[in-house]
Amino acid sequence: MAQVVGRPLSAQQRIEFDRCMEERAGEEGVFAKCVRLIEDGRADEPAVPPSEVEDATDADAAPEDPRTQAERDFDALYGNGTPYDPVADPTLPEPAVIPGSYDPWERYNRQMHRFNNAVDRTVARPLARAYVEVVPRPVRLGVSNFFNNLGQPVAAVNALLQGKPKQAAQSLGRFALNSTLGIGGIFDPASDATLPNRSEDFGQTLGVWGWERSRYVELPLFGPRTVRDVFGMVGDAPLSPLRQIGDEQTRIPLQGLQLVDVRTQLLSTDSLREGAEDDYALVRDAWTQRRNYQIFGDRLDEEASDDLPDYLREEFNPTVPVDAIPVTPMGGGN
Repeated sequence: MAQVVGRPLSAQQRIEFDRCMEERAGEEGVFAKCVRLIEDGRADEPAVPPSEVEDATDADAAPEDPRTQAERDFDALYGNGTPYDPVADPTLPEPAVIPGSYDPWERYNRQMHRFNNAVDRTVARPLARAYVEVVPRPVRLGVSNFFNNLGQPVAAVNALLQGKPKQAAQSLGRFALNSTLGIGGIFDPASDATLPNRSEDFGQTLGVWGWERSRYVELPLFGPRTVRDVFGMVGDAPLSPLRQIGDEQTRIPLQGLQLVDVRTQLLSTDSLREGAEDDYALVRDAWTQRRNYQIFGDRLDEEASDDLPDYLREEFNPTVPVDAIPVTPMGGGN
């Protein structure tokens, strides 16, 4: 049997060759005739290597895919190769909106922050650490309870000014119970009686009344505040129990002990500030966010507030109170 050898056919030539064989079926020498017919009509086409003949039909039907087989398999499993954009992901919840700090006096505040840090490093922190090492924990807890109890009348008045009579009654109840059964507030039977410990001041009251945005300012010794809170300190000063003590030999040691107690409560946060790239911004933003929650947290729905974590609920508010700085009491004299 004779064998006809020719150059490999392209995909289109193969189609025309098959059509020729069908049309001339039964004729003598049909194979050779169709080969010559195809070669005469496509003499200008380049030869196709035999290894590419089988893939030619697929290549003509679709554009060439530059991806490797591994890349095509990966895209089939995890997507079409489009980079993932977490911002545009519709399945993610809405981002939390956190009010920013309003700090147009930043240059002054940074200078005051450096001053306060210097005082803290040389005086306040060493005293607090020595206090922790020397004084047993039950005694320190009693001191904290005592000063916390002294702030309950101020909290009750401000809760009433904010339109929260139930909370005001609870604060007064805590003060009465701890001052009597708690031996001057050293012990805390009010917590065992499920009376919540809420801290309210006139700065919070001004925020509830509508003074929502206020300039951030750092005061010497008092630390982070806003202009609104400065006015709040002035409003709370006449209600301060310690300021009503006229005997400086009694009042000043108590105020000093209160400052040490506040700094002791802040020892647990020192590790968070170590290594911070910008300690000022860290303290400012953390204090501002906490303060905003103290003022506006009550606006959350009651059901939603039940889902809040404990660290937002707790009344840990170790800022220097207005009555802790040793100054001459208002209206006092020698």
